Amino acid sequence: MAEPRVRATGVGVTLEGTSILRSISLDIMPGEVLALVGPNGAGKSTLLGALTGDIRPATGTVTLDGVDLYTMKHLQLAKLRAVLTQQNAVSFPFRVHEVVAMGRSPWGRTPDYENDRSAVVDAMKTTDVLHLADRRYTSLSGGEKARVSLARTLAQHTEIVFLDEPTAALDLRHQEDVMHTARALTAEGKAVVVVLHDLSLAGAYADRIALLAAGELMTVGTPAEVLTAELVERAYGLPVQIMSQPETGRPIVLPRRSAR
Repeated sequence: MAEPRVRATGVGVTLEGTSILRSISLDIMPGEVLALVGPNGAGKSTLLGALTGDIRPATGTVTLDGVDLYTMKHLQLAKLRAVLTQQNAVSFPFRVHEVVAMGRSPWGRTPDYENDRSAVVDAMKTTDVLHLADRRYTSLSGGEKARVSLARTLAQHTEIVFLDEPTAALDLRHQEDVMHTARALTAEGKAVVVVLHDLSLAGAYADRIALLAAGELMTVGTPAEVLTAELVERAYGLPVQIMSQPETGRPIVLPRRSAR
């Protein structure tokens, strides 16, 4: 069995005196999509920050390939993992291809810099922004900016990819495109961790789902194991019904609504 690329053990995070996460243990495996889901304030983005090395836990450990994440230099980390955060705005009027090329900065002064142009073009094609290459980033719509930011992350060419709500500003087609891209990365043996609010999207594309609530990890498992009416209702405080997608059998989560 493959070893985890990233392992969190007993991770707790306290911010400004408030406990945000408590005793989280989680493995990130190569070749899989792991979705982090849970209600607002559950600690999903904080956990992502701890797993990427951007937030130092108050307790517990996070290792990458067996090495303490917090002993690594920033440049070393940037060659191993790419991170798309919610706050990915660029305030200067760079052109789109220039923004995407920023993802190649970890590879400057290395032999891999020769791949910069192809990496940038491929990333823009994958995220459907190649036709925007010469547009100013600041002139784009919110959804277009989100796709450009994703392209910048993909251009970094790392074996581990962290995505924080990458579908939040996107239309239906581009939501599906993003998740298809995540699955394509795992086909290359890469590990992908994605924070999602759409439980049905998580159910459709994730190999495993980690369900958080109130700063704790309620459970982690396959979509069928995690997306049950009992667990979702307990986490979100909302009655739901679970249906199966006809073609795949994967779970679809729908809130129960009374007729008016």
